[in-house]
Amino acid sequence: MVQISQDQLEIVLHKLGALAARHAEIQQQLNDPAVASDPNRLVPLSKELARLGEVVAPFNEYRQLAAELAEARTLADDPATDAEMRELARSEIDGLQTRTGGIMDRIVDALLSSEGPSADSVILEIRAGTGGDEAALFAGDLLNMYERYCERHGLRTEVLSASPGNMGGFKEAVLGVKGRDAYRRLQFEAGGHRVQRVPETESQGRIHTSAATVAVLPEPQDVDIDIKPEDVREDVSRAGGPGGQNVNKVASAIRLTHLETGITVNMRDEKSQHKNRAKAWRILRSRVYEHFASIERAQRDAARKSMVGSGDRSQRIRTYNFPQNRLTDHRIGLDLYRLDGIISTGDLDEMVDALLVRERETQLANL
Repeated sequence: MVQISQDQLEIVLHKLGALAARHAEIQQQLNDPAVASDPNRLVPLSKELARLGEVVAPFNEYRQLAAELAEARTLADDPATDAEMRELARSEIDGLQTRTGGIMDRIVDALLSSEGPSADSVILEIRAGTGGDEAALFAGDLLNMYERYCERHGLRTEVLSASPGNMGGFKEAVLGVKGRDAYRRLQFEAGGHRVQRVPETESQGRIHTSAATVAVLPEPQDVDIDIKPEDVREDVSRAGGPGGQNVNKVASAIRLTHLETGITVNMRDEKSQHKNRAKAWRILRSRVYEHFASIERAQRDAARKSMVGSGDRSQRIRTYNFPQNRLTDHRIGLDLYRLDGIISTGDLDEMVDALLVRERETQLANL
C-alpha cells in the first residue's frame, strides 16, 4: 500500500473529477444515433468509457461514503445532537474511515495505472548480448521464464520469431503476449539482464558473466497508430534455412521498412508469405509505436530518468547469480535467494509487486 499525503489526495480528487466529467460526456455522446451508427467513433469511445469506468465507479462509491463520513462527524461533534445519536455517529466513523481509505487505495492504483501504457497485447524481444553461446543459452532461459510467468497469470504467449543459438538457446526471440494487464506485468523487464554462472562448456569450473537485453513494446491496436501502406517498403525474397524445397523455391520471406523512421522487420519463419507478412506488420507497428512514444516521453520529462519505464536496453537492471542462487534487481536493491525456482517456474511475483509499489511511489511524488 502506498501512503498518500493530503496535498496528493487533493490532486487525485481533482483528476478524478475531470475523469468523471469525461465519463459523463462520453455516455451522452454514445446516446447520439449518429455516433452509435459510426463504428469509427463508437468503438474508441466505448473502449474509453470502459477504461474510465474502472476509475469512476469506485470514485462515485468513495464520494457517497465520504458524504456519509462527513455527516457522521458533524453529528458526533454537534452539542445540539442528543447523546444517543452522537454515540451512534461516533461508532460509525471508524468503519467509514476504513472503507473510504480502502476504496481510495483502489482508486489511486487504477488512476496511476492509467497514466502510462495499459496495453493488453505486448511484443517482448529477447536478444543475447555479450557472452557468445552462453549468452544465447541465457536468452533461452529468460524466454522460458517469461512463458512460465505468463502462464501463471493467464496470459497467452506466441513465439513470433526465433533465431536459435549454435549450442542451444536463442540469439534472438520475439514473444507475443496477450491478456489483461500484459504490459503492466511485463514493463519492468525492459533493460539489460546479466547472468553469472559456470557454463556447461567450462572445463575449469570458472564462473562466466554473460548478458541479454529485453525490450517490452506495447502492441498498439489499429486505432492507436496508423501506418499507411505507402509509408512502408516491402521486399519479398526466398527464405533460407530449414524447411524443405518450399522454403528454398517460393518467395515467402518478408522485409518491411518504415520509410520515415528507417525501422525494419525481417520475417522468414513461416512457409506462407501471408503469415510472414502478418507477423512482420504486428512487430513493425509495435516498434514504430514505441519509437514515437519514447520521443514523447523524452520531450515530456527530459530531466528525469524513469526508474523502470525507459526501456533502455543498455541499462543493467538484474543480475542472475547461479552460484549463490540469487536474483538481484538493481533498481530497488531487492535480493531473492531462490533463483533456480524463479527461472524454472516463472515465479516473479514478489519482484514485480515490489517494483509496482516503487513505481506508484514515484508517480505519486511526481503528481
